[in-house]
Amino acid sequence: MSTHAARYAAFRRRQAESSAAIEDFQGLYGFEFDRFQIRACKALESGEGVLVAAPTGSGKTIVGEYAVHLALRDGAKCFYTTPIKALSNQKYTDLVRRYGAEQVGLLTGDNTVNGEAPIVVMTTEVLRNMLYAGSRTLAGLAYVVMDEVHYLADRFRGAVWEEVIIHLPESVRVVALSATVSNAEEFGEWLQQVRGETTVIVDETRPVPLWQHVMTGKRIHDLFVPLDGEEDGGEQGGSRGGGGKRTRKRDRSSHARPSEIVVSGERMAVNPRLIRLATEEDRITQLAHRRRHPQSRARTSPRPKTKYAPPNRVQVVDELNHEGLLPAIAFIFSRAGCDDAVRQCVYAGLELTTEEEAAEIRAFAERHCSDIPARDLAVLGYEEWLRALEHGVAAHHAGLLPTFKEVVETLFSRGLIRAVFATETLALGINMPARTVVIEKLDKWNGETHAALTAGEYTQLTGRAGRRGIDVEGHAVVVWQPGTDPEAVAGLASTRTYPLNSSFQPSYNMAVNLVGQVGRERSRTMLEASFAQFQADRAVVGLTKQLRKQEEALQGYAEAAQCHLGDFMEYAGMRRELSDRENQAAKGRSARRRDEAVRSLERLRSGDVIRVPSGRHTGFAVVLDPGLKGDTPAPLVLTSKRQVKRVNAADFPVPVEPAGRLRIPKNFSARSAQSRTELASALRAKLEETGGVDPAKQGGGGEAPEDAEITRLRRDLRRHPCHACQDREDHARWAERYFRLRKDTESLRRRVEGRSHVIARTFDRVCGVLETLEYLDGDTVTEEGARLAKVYSEMDLLVSECLRRGVWEDLAPQDLATCASSLVYESRRNDDPFPRVPDGPPAAVLEEMERLWGELHEVERDNGVGFLRRPDLGFVWITHRWARGDRLDRILGEADMPAGDFVRTTKQLVDMLGQIAGAAPEDSGVRRSARRAVDLVRRGVVAYSSVG
Repeated sequence: MSTHAARYAAFRRRQAESSAAIEDFQGLYGFEFDRFQIRACKALESGEGVLVAAPTGSGKTIVGEYAVHLALRDGAKCFYTTPIKALSNQKYTDLVRRYGAEQVGLLTGDNTVNGEAPIVVMTTEVLRNMLYAGSRTLAGLAYVVMDEVHYLADRFRGAVWEEVIIHLPESVRVVALSATVSNAEEFGEWLQQVRGETTVIVDETRPVPLWQHVMTGKRIHDLFVPLDGEEDGGEQGGSRGGGGKRTRKRDRSSHARPSEIVVSGERMAVNPRLIRLATEEDRITQLAHRRRHPQSRARTSPRPKTKYAPPNRVQVVDELNHEGLLPAIAFIFSRAGCDDAVRQCVYAGLELTTEEEAAEIRAFAERHCSDIPARDLAVLGYEEWLRALEHGVAAHHAGLLPTFKEVVETLFSRGLIRAVFATETLALGINMPARTVVIEKLDKWNGETHAALTAGEYTQLTGRAGRRGIDVEGHAVVVWQPGTDPEAVAGLASTRTYPLNSSFQPSYNMAVNLVGQVGRERSRTMLEASFAQFQADRAVVGLTKQLRKQEEALQGYAEAAQCHLGDFMEYAGMRRELSDRENQAAKGRSARRRDEAVRSLERLRSGDVIRVPSGRHTGFAVVLDPGLKGDTPAPLVLTSKRQVKRVNAADFPVPVEPAGRLRIPKNFSARSAQSRTELASALRAKLEETGGVDPAKQGGGGEAPEDAEITRLRRDLRRHPCHACQDREDHARWAERYFRLRKDTESLRRRVEGRSHVIARTFDRVCGVLETLEYLDGDTVTEEGARLAKVYSEMDLLVSECLRRGVWEDLAPQDLATCASSLVYESRRNDDPFPRVPDGPPAAVLEEMERLWGELHEVERDNGVGFLRRPDLGFVWITHRWARGDRLDRILGEADMPAGDFVRTTKQLVDMLGQIAGAAPEDSGVRRSARRAVDLVRRGVVAYSSVG
């Protein structure tokens, strides 16, 4: 087919798939939509919901924006939900730019802008709260876009997505946008079950091809090469699309394909050069290890330096700049590491901008920070931050002031910032694509341990590489570290998907809201419709099938073990019971002997002559010191061979009895060779005099009589008819297989039972807690339960109990803010384990909150749940000072807390105080204090708007 004919055929195909409305919508963008975007838009237009699973940067949001377009066209409403406030702010700005401020609203908790507009951008939590409150704003709602819906796997906040999907009115069409997940069809099937007709569209094609690399020293190598080729001279692969400085300089490898071809079966291989490098490094390390004396007590030597030492951060950026691979995002899984990287680049004199660009950067940053007082700018490190921006480098992490982060995002998107050092939170949806993504290390701290990156995390991070419409190709660069396994890196790079697993579980707030709306039984039914239960049921189907197979196998084993002389399974059961009884008896005897040996060692005194029956120091010895200071006795002894050693219970399988006494001279020194020789001689003389000791006398009492049950079982076994069978042992082998499989089958049956109705059972336990505390009375939500329904927090029950018991009633506004901060803050690893608490009422109330948490914890434990965490005092003193008006520089200087953490936590506190005010009785002092407390803490950097 000619090129002209092929183009015409493609045009006719798109025309058939598209529609006039889609063509009009496409005209707003100035580029041609991909086929998956047209298919999704067409499904929406036909009245279906859609699930679109596609790589980062592929343009999934086009589908969400088409829902916005349809809502405006039809005079209906569309809610656009996102997982994080920053992404909501960014989407709000995009939609305002397209449709105008009067058509678009924003609801994030921090900001309320034009909330009754036809198009409202919001965090998913805000929509969940509106659904439970029966908000009038829901009237006329036709579409809900759920951006980054794969976030429902988040174990802390993921349940909110499922709550929204389950509880939205049936008339609302859901547009779910997800990263590429391996079980999109399963998630889509669930959406069809709970939302009605839903089209699932999976697209795994990256709009910008991605090349995978590894950087060693100052050289960048391709991770993959054609199966019959190898990297030529270590040159960086890939033409420099979109303004790159250099083009490919390969001979044999010029026909190489991007790494996605590995997934689709292209004949590619891990670069042999990298494999040789790893082998050589491993050999050098092993040689260095062998040179160390195996008995040396010196500290382990550092890993030997090789020519493949990892490049530092300045070298990484410099090489990327040289190769035309900027702008780049370098992921460093540490806030401090990101800040250090920026300082290193600036101090090294790295200049990535022209004088004109630096002036433009300064003007933009100064304009956006003009509302921040000069005194606050000083403590926020403004000048150092601005200087780095002028160099073209910046950090991006949660500890950064929101205004600073927005400046970095805008300047990077405009191409003025060339290198950003970021934590992984940037990969959660912020629109900051780059030409190149650098991953400094392939493991990160997950809150408990250093864990290796998963394929899903690697895909999420590298998804930022390659700017659509700008770059011909994107690049992912892994920095070589000691111990790097190139084949493991290849495994991460060639695995494009990860499974989406539900984290849903009922909460106290959810329970009272559901019971209040539809009653308890209907609530159980609704929760059974969750994706969590859907996945559990699917797993049960597979487990049940396996259970049936094992039950059939059990029947076959039992038939194979049949004996013509009698019931062989009965006989085999007796054999098994006897064996178990004998093993238990043997363990009991060993334990008794160990206990007796320990007690006998505890009775030893200096000068006792003993015989060590086993271990390296077998033979006679004299006790120098009983060694009773530790948990178990460890006597220090001198052997007849002049060795001074410590012995313990492991050296005495039987209790020890002194064989005599020997006087130890007062001037004896274990360090003196002469003292040891003289005492050893005296010991040998003493043994010759007594003729040694009869080992039989060292037993400490002999063995206990045999268990009567064992005797009975042996007798009954010999009397059983099957005992005389010639094929007895052959039958026994089948019977043993039967018993082993029966144990596995019983375990499998428990797993099946545990997964059936697991969400409903958890809901019942939650309701048990609420009934105990009188928030529920059967199907009735009590007055106190209605208060709980207004508190959306993981600490919801503790908040409600504090309100019910009047714990906060007499607190001044600043003291209420101080105490409420313990409900929103969670200490980090490096925080003071004994934080300071202000004297007076706050100290007494915090102590009462702690006691109250203990009571609730007991109720939870009795009902088999555990949702509430202990109040955290780590932010109490900071809040106390901020609420009474202290200056930011003094507070942050003393607390050693990043400004971003301070602002984010204080905004969470503002939200919590608002919930307390909303849940407290109208005429209560708590309601007035909470509202006043909001005004006290929402000032300065906390009050700066993050929109506009």
